[in-house]
Amino acid sequence: MTCKGIAVLVLVLICALPATAANKLKGTTSLKDFQPAGTTGKKHKHQQFDFTFVASGTAYTCRSPEGTKLKATDFPVGSDITYQVDKDKGSVKNASGKEVKCTVMRVEKLSDTPAPSSNPASAPQ
Repeated sequence: MTCKGIAVLVLVLICALPATAANKLKGTTSLKDFQPAGTTGKKHKHQQFDFTFVASGTAYTCRSPEGTKLKATDFPVGSDITYQVDKDKGSVKNASGKEVKCTVMRVEKLSDTPAPSSNPASAPQ
């Protein structure tokens, strides 16, 4: 490979690195829902949980890994959490510092417009 070819390759790599870092989403929001997922048994001793939160106009549902011991009382719905999402991997941290790594299971783009009323009496005539 020529010196010019190496320089082009290095330039492409330098430009690509910031683009991959931009996929990471971080912030603070309130926990919208916290539900158990799956069942426990001999092979699955600890309950998995689904965390649901909204970030940048998108609702995320993130599932805790198998084998992670959690207490539902550590993550009250409506409490503030710090989140991080990077593609299908994420983490959620509560106010007291308890952090849980999780896998993104569902992503829902929320609409910017309010839903129309289903009450016919309130419809304009």
